[in-house]
Amino acid sequence: MPKNPVAFIHVPREKLPQRPPSVRQQDWNFIGEPLADHVSAIPKQASRCMDCAVPFCQSSYGCPVENLIPDWNALVTQGRWREALESLHLTNNFPEFTGFLCPAPCESACVLNRENAPVAIRDIELQIIEQGFAAGWVVPQLPKTLRQERVAIVGSGPAGLAAAQQLRRLGLHVTVFERAAKPGGLLRYGIPDFKMPKSILDRRIAQMQEEGVEFKCGVSIGDDVTLSELRASFDAVCLAVGAEQPRDLDIPGRELGGVIQAMPYLSQQNQVLGGEVTATDFNAAGKTVAVIGGGDTGSDCIATALRQGAKQVYEFSLIEQPKATRGASNPWPQWPLVFKKSYAHEEGCERVWGVAATHLEGASGWVKRIHKASSRATGAGGDTTAGRASLDVDLVILAIGFTGIAQTFLAKHPELKTSAQGTLLLDAQRMTSVQGVFAAGDAVRGASLIVWAIAEGRKVAASIAAFLAL
Repeated sequence: MPKNPVAFIHVPREKLPQRPPSVRQQDWNFIGEPLADHVSAIPKQASRCMDCAVPFCQSSYGCPVENLIPDWNALVTQGRWREALESLHLTNNFPEFTGFLCPAPCESACVLNRENAPVAIRDIELQIIEQGFAAGWVVPQLPKTLRQERVAIVGSGPAGLAAAQQLRRLGLHVTVFERAAKPGGLLRYGIPDFKMPKSILDRRIAQMQEEGVEFKCGVSIGDDVTLSELRASFDAVCLAVGAEQPRDLDIPGRELGGVIQAMPYLSQQNQVLGGEVTATDFNAAGKTVAVIGGGDTGSDCIATALRQGAKQVYEFSLIEQPKATRGASNPWPQWPLVFKKSYAHEEGCERVWGVAATHLEGASGWVKRIHKASSRATGAGGDTTAGRASLDVDLVILAIGFTGIAQTFLAKHPELKTSAQGTLLLDAQRMTSVQGVFAAGDAVRGASLIVWAIAEGRKVAASIAAFLAL
């Protein structure tokens, strides 16, 4: 129990502060203020946890990895940081990844969110793990016994990393294959530095290497090594290849230059910052940019374009502007479908609600105008372009989601059975249609949250261990 079981009445919800939008927009550094400057506020926030008899934050509406949230909230309240870290690591291999990046469904499911003031769970989680690293408590966990079995993990995103770490700690020989130059998957190439610095990823990769996980980068499965060769060389294989097939926009003018997909756009900017390339193919400097898609990826594109020096950024959302409060069909503890502003919206863009792009015009092969359906948006943050049938643009970024595993990967592996959504079909043991080949993460669920990827990685590791009769 918390020291003060009614602290939630007297202590308000407070989030870790972010740097002012006008300041942070000038660099690629983390948008938040230094975490170490705000450690003292966290125990007070943790005291707001009511230690509910039925903790909805841990339910199916809340935390996919089933974090022991009331437990480590109570420990933080008492200043027992190291024990809180141990409790946190029982269920989550990488709480720093979720602490920086998860949209926190646990907070939406918090009982206090019935009054729109949930415990700042994600901030508490992030401070626990950062305190652990600062104090030197996060150290390699070497397996007590080494076994002969060998497992190949294809893909080094959060699902692949979680599976690899779990299996290595059981004593298996684990090799992670990554087609990119460095490990991390979308954590490295899809997430901008200002949301999670790459040093956060690199220190965890270093820990896994010290634990004995082997990383082989620059290796494309299906090109450099076949799946059949992996099956012959390893006792089990796990495919954690993500859901990288992007949705496209089937309208006239799609073929014009300057109409690009979000992920290559974000990835190239990350490669520039990481020193892998010297320049991007597409840069928003001085351009009017239209980002089509209103999700997290769209926000990342908006913020990236602004940092590149875009003149103006529009965000096109197919849905109409949500209301400020829940509707009757969207009760707590469901994820609230209400009007929100992301960090990118705070930095500056014009949001265009309830519209669809109908066609694109260009000049000399380059996009110059986007035509849209009329908007019915009203209210704060709404569409001031209502009534204008078109907008002059220089760059159109498509951030409208993903449809499943990359078709290029599936074309090389016709033996893998897939769903109508383009994801891998699994049996009850999480094995694909190929004997000894398992799968996890977005490759199975479709594009989803990082916390789901970690949960999937842990579960598939347990399935592989059972398959190998550990």
